[in-house]
Amino acid sequence: MLWAALLALQGVCVGAAHGMQHYPAAWGHYDVCKSQIYTEEGLAWDYMACQPEAVDMTKYLRVTIDPPNITCGDPPETYCALENPYMCNNECDASTEELAHPPELMFDFEGRNPTTFWQSTSWKKYPKPLQVNLTLSWNKTIELTDDIILTFESGRPEQMVLEKSLDQGRTWTPYQFYATDCLDAFTMEPKTVNELTQRTLLDIICTEDYSRGYVWKNDKTVRFEIKDRFALFAGPRLHNMASLYGQLDTTKTLRDFFTITDLRIRLLKPATGATMVDENNLSRYFYAISDIKVQGRCKCNLHANTCVYDKGRLGCECEHNTTGPDCSRCKRHYHGRAWSVGSYLPIPKGTANICEYYSCKEIAMICCGDTTDIAVEIPLKCSSGTVKVRTGTIGPLQKHPEHQPQKETTRVCDNAMLRCQNGGTCHHHQRCHCSAGFTGVLCERARCSGGECDGQSSGQDPLLLLLLQPMILVFLLH
Repeated sequence: MLWAALLALQGVCVGAAHGMQHYPAAWGHYDVCKSQIYTEEGLAWDYMACQPEAVDMTKYLRVTIDPPNITCGDPPETYCALENPYMCNNECDASTEELAHPPELMFDFEGRNPTTFWQSTSWKKYPKPLQVNLTLSWNKTIELTDDIILTFESGRPEQMVLEKSLDQGRTWTPYQFYATDCLDAFTMEPKTVNELTQRTLLDIICTEDYSRGYVWKNDKTVRFEIKDRFALFAGPRLHNMASLYGQLDTTKTLRDFFTITDLRIRLLKPATGATMVDENNLSRYFYAISDIKVQGRCKCNLHANTCVYDKGRLGCECEHNTTGPDCSRCKRHYHGRAWSVGSYLPIPKGTANICEYYSCKEIAMICCGDTTDIAVEIPLKCSSGTVKVRTGTIGPLQKHPEHQPQKETTRVCDNAMLRCQNGGTCHHHQRCHCSAGFTGVLCERARCSGGECDGQSSGQDPLLLLLLQPMILVFLLH
């Protein structure tokens, strides 16, 4: 008996492990941004792509109801049941806590008895449409990681649109249309998410799956299916995440599809449960939502593993020498390479694409992309891209403790503006003393005699150096 019980327990454990292998977290872990490793030169940082953990994002949103007086209770109102127009024992009164149904009850802890919910006024102004906009705003870019789920306490709407914004609500695009009759409501053929393919994943569809009028026991929810869309690349059990990650890395429109700053739920027609509205019992028709679920994470461009909520705002705690609410730019003095979003690939660590501390090696080049306090700028090209020549004064460049000093091919004079080339050294801390075979203010030219040169040119553009010489001399005289 004991042996049989152990075998049965082993089977349960194996089955659970097998199930977990086939149902990984939708976006992987990527929870570490960097770690220290030993190299031949000693301790060094190993940087990895990283992102915050997916959480319930409704904890951090602000909700707006439009029109603002559409919430029930002022004045108090009595409602009838949709399925029974003669059962009218539901009261809404904003002045009484037990009878009030404010918007925040869409986001409170579910499981209470009786159920808490937001509720609109009834359709007492029929035939004027009963329409409500519920806007959820985060004031921060977030990435959706699971289905958006709305749970209705009343009948599910017969017509509804879910919309998204990527620019703090300035512009809106549809996510999905919902109707009992898509062709009649939106002149769209009905579809389901199961009919989508990789090529049509970004199509906006109208579905009739979530618009039944009456409240059945298991038919209170309306979904926007995120995981079913993930599955088009990652497989039905999301086991091939590398495929999804590859698509997200290379296709901006796909990344943007799952990225939002705001959601808007446009309730266009309440459940009626029939083809005709009963004008003698308009208190049967209203909207009521008991719960909204939005699972996601702060978008940090794979440069942070923590997102904090401070003073009513979400923000990434940026790593990889990046900064900004979404870690979308390099920190000051870290423009040695252009900013880039991190990459999920190769799995499991990804590619951090860190911003690197710069070290300018050109004549009087300061900041490699940092244009702060530049008086006169002349764009040049160096290995890190377009940089600026500064003719004003600055202090010496500081080396960051996380970075090893660069091996310099030229000597630097004490004023940090003049770099002698081709082995030249600073003379009296302000002029270059050139080695044999070279001449010029910066030892930039090979010394020539009889049409032949003793040394090789430094590769600088002679016309550019000729233009820069007066500015350098003026700077040295000051």
